[in-house]
Amino acid sequence: KDVVFPEDCYQGDYIKELAQEILDLEGASLLEKEDAEAIEICARFAAGKILDGIRADLLAFGVEFDNWFSEQSLYDSGRVQSAIKAFKEKGVIYEKDGALWFKTEEFGDDKDRVVVRNNGLTTYFASDIAYHDEKFERGFNRVIDVWGADHHGYIKRMNAAVEATGRKREQFEVILVQLVNLLRGGAPVQMSTRAGEFVTLKDIVDEVGTDAARFMFLSRSYDSGLDFDLELAKQKSADNPVYYVQYVHARITGILVKAKEEGLIHEIEFSKGQELSRLVEDEELRLIKTLAGFQEQVEKSAATLHPHVIFTYLMSLAGAFHGYYNKHKVITEDKALSAARLSLVLAVKKVIRNGLCLLGVSAPERM
Repeated sequence: KDVVFPEDCYQGDYIKELAQEILDLEGASLLEKEDAEAIEICARFAAGKILDGIRADLLAFGVEFDNWFSEQSLYDSGRVQSAIKAFKEKGVIYEKDGALWFKTEEFGDDKDRVVVRNNGLTTYFASDIAYHDEKFERGFNRVIDVWGADHHGYIKRMNAAVEATGRKREQFEVILVQLVNLLRGGAPVQMSTRAGEFVTLKDIVDEVGTDAARFMFLSRSYDSGLDFDLELAKQKSADNPVYYVQYVHARITGILVKAKEEGLIHEIEFSKGQELSRLVEDEELRLIKTLAGFQEQVEKSAATLHPHVIFTYLMSLAGAFHGYYNKHKVITEDKALSAARLSLVLAVKKVIRNGLCLLGVSAPERM
């Protein structure tokens, strides 16, 4: 029968598809159950199916979590109540107006926070306290959370929770990620989760590919907004960052194959540079200096938790190579000069490949 979706509920065809799957599985017996029981069955089924889809989509995107954690497990195991009890014993939780409050203000928060409401129900904050305590108990001495930028007001209370357990505040860090503006040919793609109008990660990967999606998402600092143009990500031109960088790797592979065919080198992946003193052109020196900075940029990226640093470096290296290749021949009549330039471009190829690998992006041999 026709059902009118309440305005404050999620819309979309995926809701109807889930409902049909549940009906096919449970049959008419679902309609004979009490509302509360039927709703729980539907909710658990839908959550399971959606989670399976999220897992599959992330795997296609090149992201695999070692541990999927259920908030419900914190209650089933008694960890939430244990955390509240431990804080009571430390004297950092007190009762007021029938509720339990955590003295977060003593640890630098703007005010104290409720962990158990006056109706006996715990808050999200209570389960977050237990969850982070469990993370540390797994043996990690540093915990890094990735949150949406709209949750910035939550940081102080979580800092308080970590410090109240006896750990140092610097052992906990939050990365706030800004939103992505999805464009198509420069025009915004309109979306509304409530209305069921949205583009999923799977849609993006299916349209532009894993490499382009990952590279574009990593092209900006997480604390800056990102305009992701789907049409741009599919272009085979210098305007498309992933194509611009990957083309360098493929182009150099082609050069090395030709050099091997002409007997200038025996192995495409030779390990020792030759005749390097012949590299004296300005563009060659620029390439060498750029190559020399790779380690420093990787260390900076790791230390600051900013993978876009490697993206920026790869774009710079690709630009230096394109400028060099457009002006100078690698394989020349001068065998010693050819050996020197082959050594140089092989180094570029290796660094491009390693940099792309760190970002989870492939380095194609041909394009």
